[in-house]
Order: sequence, then C-alpha cells, then structure tokens
Amino acid sequence: MNPSRRNLVKWLSLVPGVAMTATVSMGASAASRFPTQRPPLAKRKFTSEAVEALIASTKKKIGDPELAWLFENCFPNTLDTTVELGRLDGLEDTFVVTGDIDAMWLRDSSAQVWPYLPLTPKDEKLRKLFRGLIRRQARCIMLDPYANAFLPDPRGKSELDWAQADHTDMRPGVAERKWEIDSLCYPVRLAHGYWQTTGDREPFDESWRAATKLIVKTFREQQRKDDRGPYHFQRTSPKPTESQFLDGYGQPTRPVGLIHAMFRPSDDATVYPFNIPGNLFAVVTLRRLAQMHGTLFGDQVFANECNAMADEISAALEQYGTIKGAQGDYWAYEVDGFGNTLFMDDANVPSLLALPYLECTPRDARYARTRAAVWSAENPYFFKGSAGEGIGGPHEGLRMIWPMSIMMKAFTTDDTAEIRQCLHWLKTTHAGTGFMHEAFDQDDPKQFTRSWFAWANTLFGELIVHLADKHPDTLRRV
Repeated sequence: MNPSRRNLVKWLSLVPGVAMTATVSMGASAASRFPTQRPPLAKRKFTSEAVEALIASTKKKIGDPELAWLFENCFPNTLDTTVELGRLDGLEDTFVVTGDIDAMWLRDSSAQVWPYLPLTPKDEKLRKLFRGLIRRQARCIMLDPYANAFLPDPRGKSELDWAQADHTDMRPGVAERKWEIDSLCYPVRLAHGYWQTTGDREPFDESWRAATKLIVKTFREQQRKDDRGPYHFQRTSPKPTESQFLDGYGQPTRPVGLIHAMFRPSDDATVYPFNIPGNLFAVVTLRRLAQMHGTLFGDQVFANECNAMADEISAALEQYGTIKGAQGDYWAYEVDGFGNTLFMDDANVPSLLALPYLECTPRDARYARTRAAVWSAENPYFFKGSAGEGIGGPHEGLRMIWPMSIMMKAFTTDDTAEIRQCLHWLKTTHAGTGFMHEAFDQDDPKQFTRSWFAWANTLFGELIVHLADKHPDTLRRV
C-alpha cells in the first residue's frame, strides 16, 4: 500500500521537524540527541493522561536512551495522529486510519488501539474511544462483511487508486473489498477484550449483536459446503497477488469444514484458499462470540452454534492443516483440502509466528517446530542480511524485512538473548526517523516502505510495555 502525495504531506506536517521540544525526563544530553518526534500537544488527535503516565513510567525502565526515545515516539502514535472522534447517528463514533492511507482497516484499527486497552479502567476518554470504535466496526461489518477497509463517510465512494480497477460487488462506504478472515476476527478480539477489561456493556447493543451474527453467517458461507458462495474479487493489476484465480473465486478446494480466504492479512492473494493462521484465529473468535452472546444476551442457542462451528474448524485444522516433518508435525501456512500444502509465513498478523500472541495456540512442541521453521531458510520469505533478519512476504517483495515479524519473535520467547537481539535490530533499522516502518531492506534500512504506519509503531510500544512487565531486567540492561 503506497501513500498518496497528499497523505505524505499530511504526515510530514504532524511529525519530524514540527515538534522539537524534548521530554525533560530523558535528561539533557539524551534529549539533545533524541528530540521528540511527536506532534505538538495542540496538534495531537487524542490525548490520554493514563497513556502519558504509562509512557513516563515505562521510559524509566529502559536502559538505552535511543530505545526509550523510540518508545516515546511510537507508543502513542495511533492516538497522536490517526484517531477521529465524533458522533454518528447520535452515538459515539471513532474512526481510525492506518496512517498514510485515509481509510480504516478492521484489522489495523483493532490492533492499533489494543495496547491501550489495559488503561481503559482508569480513563473515561479512552473508554469513549473504544466504545465508538466498537460501534463503527459493527456498522462497517453490517455494510459489507467481505470488505477489509472502509471510508469515514458510510455513503462515500472509494478514491483509493488501486480500488478503481476492482471487479467485485463494491458498495458505498467501502474503501477496499478483499475478503480476509482476520478482518472479522479482530473486531471480536477488540470487543471481547474491552468487555473483559471494563465490564462495560454499553456498546453491545442489538446492532453489535446483528453484526456478530453476520460474522458467523459469513464464516459459514465461506466454508463453501454446498456452493462457492457470493464473494468474488479480481483486480486489473500487473501484480498477480492483487487478484484471484477462476473468476475471482480462488483455487479449487475440497470442502472439509475450513473457511476459505481469498486474501491474507497482508492483503495479498492466497495461493491455497485455506489460510491456516486465519482459521486458527476464527476458532478463537467463535469461542469468544459464544461467551459474549451467552452472557450478554442469554442466547445459548447461538452460543452453541458458535462452539459447534469452532469444534468443526478445529478438527479440520488437525486433519488438514499440518505438515509432517522429521521431528514431528508443524503448521502449514495454506492448504486446499486435497493434500496440497504451502509452507511459508507472511509478516502481517495473524501469522504462524504470531499464533501465541493472538492466543490461537499455546507455545507447545508443534508451535516450537513451526516457529523454528518460519525463522529459517525453510520459509522462502525469511530474509537475512547485514542489517538484520526477519520475515517479509510478497507484498513488498524479496529482501524486505517487516519489523512486525521481529516484534513477534520477541513477543513469543522468554529467551533473553533472543529478546536483546530483536531489540537491537529494531533500534538500528528505523533509519533515523524515530518510527517503525512496514518493511526495510535486509542490508540497507534507509530503503524502507511506509513512513507512517501506525500499527507497526503502536505494536513496538506494546512490545516494550510487555517487556517492562515480563522481562524488566532485560529491558533495563539492553
């Protein structure tokens, strides 16, 4: 996804060079070397006293001044630059852009605000933000459950350059219509997390209930047991990963109970339609919906339907979703139900590497084998160079490492040496910008994509907060 010139200008007005007042707590010497890259207070989209307090307390636990500076820039980036609060149909509304693209992805918006969730009990403003986003996402799902990205105006027409060449059932309010399983999983993760953290039932009204029932209906349609379903997508593009086979319905499959996905979380087309990380995420999502509908609405019939579907997908994953290796089985990335498998990993989340982070699988022996394989030459999209190593994907091509994969490697280990190595790579590949990027060249971090990618920034901040809690000595000594 390439930023337009207009959005790049907007970003540059918000960050480097605009706000040069360093945080006092950093110390005079460090402050002069690492001036804050956050927008001035008056230009920030959203502020939270709880977030600012967490930034201040966490910085004190970081031994390396540059790492502390990166954390301060990155952790609040979503709030500083991407959040729009308002009202829609008389209710709180929150719209969250990805950064350099003026559209809201269901996946990205959920992930961008996730690190602030533990602070919601302390901050009514944050709770209002979450309620507005939960409502907006429900509205988006009702608009089109197959779309991955949406416009601020539910009646607007997409102006994204690439969407002008799409052959699909495009609707007003939709920015892009790539069917990805995780697009419907992330809003449930967010809603469930908010409910569990706050106990607040306010956003879970009949509209949210209808949207989540539509999620299950869509999952059912894309099991394709009787027909190929209503969704199809093709794009006129020189990139094969932007379109799908067979009139936009994807490669042939055997209907084994798994959910078809035409696109991956990276927005690249699937090779085999059964994406394993997406299906594992769907199992967790269905369990969460069962719990919420049973408790919030007393709807045990629907809860049982969700659990039964989760059981069915889980059994199919066990039968069709793994590869037998010399040391034991490990997860495939994509399969077709006929016995064909694709092994790789894509840096965007959900990925095979990120499965424990999303609570899709425990860090058991199978995951350990999978993790070792994806972080090796067995994965064709694992890259290793003089600047670092990590996982990329077709989206930005060969040699391009996604910092998100390095973050996930650190999230999924307790090994001090691994964590320190990951932090070193992250610290030395931001190309002097003070922010994380979508991808960087394995040998030259100055060659990177996306100056303003809020999810990567906030995820880095989340990692630092996680390490401050779980591995404080490592963070202090790095």
